[in-house]
Amino acid sequence: MQAMTVNTASKPALAPVRLAERIETIDILRGFALLGILLVNIAIFSRPAQIIVLPLDASTPAVDRAADWLVRFLAEGKFYSLFSFLFGLGFALQMTRAEERGARLGWTYARRLIVLLGFGLIHAFLIWVGDILTVYALLGLLLLLFRKAKPRTLLIWAGVFLSLPILFYGFTVAMIELGRSAGPDVAAQIEQSFAEQDAVYRADVERANRAYASGNYFEITEQRAYDMTSFMGPGILFMAPGVFAMFLIGLYFGRRRIFQNIDEHLTFFRRLLWWGLAIGVPGNFVYAMLIQSLSRAQPSLTLLVATAGQTIGAPALSLAYVSAFVLLSRRVTWLNVLAPVGRFALSNYLTQSIICTLIFYGYGLGLFGKVGYALCLLLVVIIYAAQVAVSQWWARRFQFGPAEWLWRSLTYMKPQPMLR
Repeated sequence: MQAMTVNTASKPALAPVRLAERIETIDILRGFALLGILLVNIAIFSRPAQIIVLPLDASTPAVDRAADWLVRFLAEGKFYSLFSFLFGLGFALQMTRAEERGARLGWTYARRLIVLLGFGLIHAFLIWVGDILTVYALLGLLLLLFRKAKPRTLLIWAGVFLSLPILFYGFTVAMIELGRSAGPDVAAQIEQSFAEQDAVYRADVERANRAYASGNYFEITEQRAYDMTSFMGPGILFMAPGVFAMFLIGLYFGRRRIFQNIDEHLTFFRRLLWWGLAIGVPGNFVYAMLIQSLSRAQPSLTLLVATAGQTIGAPALSLAYVSAFVLLSRRVTWLNVLAPVGRFALSNYLTQSIICTLIFYGYGLGLFGKVGYALCLLLVVIIYAAQVAVSQWWARRFQFGPAEWLWRSLTYMKPQPMLR
């Protein structure tokens, strides 16, 4: 009878990570990443998403031009890379815990991503068009294919995925130049197609300005759906290789147990800091210097150089940020105030969207298109400072943020204890 009991026993069930099991440095990094995400996103909260592909307006005041340049140099591309890195690292930590408990991760992880996809779709279509959660949910399933890969293999594949945007742009530019060389008629057709595409983007900018600045919630929701299907959705294809490359680098760190044994890897982080700065600063400087005057709708050699600078420089600088915060966290204790922000990262990310859309959209204060880049950065500081304070208050009382509680409860198919 005892033997029958042992043989039919089910596998140990996975459960949400307990507070005592959390790695505080990772939460600090998530908290810092949320600041960078808001620095970048505020431009699209306050203006049409299509401005991403158009050159900066020549009439932009110098102070706003400088603010835009700083964000492009220090933040754009760096913080979704950092979040992607942390996503891959989190997957590795989940695998480790599952292996230690003798449990299966597959279906639990799949449910986790399905719930995340639900959050992403609600966010994208009902709150804000610049959602990143859907990308993470869809690409996250591919990580299962790499769960047994060796660390070296992970780095090789990360390099392959990082190179794809450069190869794509390089091929596109080569084909365009080849077409131009075929004769003046072909060259004229190419220029006409560029002009037509530029006109489409500018018309979409005007449409978005009207909808978001003065529309009601239903009119703005209709505009969000249009932006998602015509612009942001296809744009995901260009983001995906870089996002997945950082997933794999995060998985590499997890497989090597670097964050589980930080003190044993301080030399590694020091080297990574300097290599990240050596590659990331020049790459992002080139990108920031060139991109303000370029249209992404018109592939060119200059755009290829700018794209290469960011494609290589953004992941490098994001890893430099990781290393800097890991090293600082061993010396600067006040960085711990960022840990609750990162612990409730999903709730804070969604809250940023709710707050900013209420500030800029027609169903809120209606400031869409009326606030300069520099003033937007001041808003970022105010909003983020409020999130730090509220997260500290919440963490003293509750284990999870509201969105984290729902995410975990649906993932594990039972309500989780909310109070500490």
